[in-house]
Amino acid sequence: MGGRVAVNRLIHPLMVLGIAILLPGVGQVVNGQPRRGLVFAFYIVLLGVVTYMVAPPEASAIGRVAGGVFVYALSLLDAYQVAAKRWHRAKHV
Repeated sequence: MGGRVAVNRLIHPLMVLGIAILLPGVGQVVNGQPRRGLVFAFYIVLLGVVTYMVAPPEASAIGRVAGGVFVYALSLLDAYQVAAKRWHRAKHV
């Protein structure tokens, strides 16, 4: 009974995007995909550290963590798209 209520609560896709911007990986958690959120967060940190170690010292701050920024951007896109699909399905059933 309590699970059914949680499933029926949808958050607007733009709200999910805002949450994902502030807290990487949490957009996926809000969408009901906690493992996916953890995987994104793990790779954001991992690739950020790897590119930081490999990038030359004269590289820009964004360039030094470009791997993490790239995965972060993918996580934002994923969180928004999943939320938008769920929103569309719920509103047009």
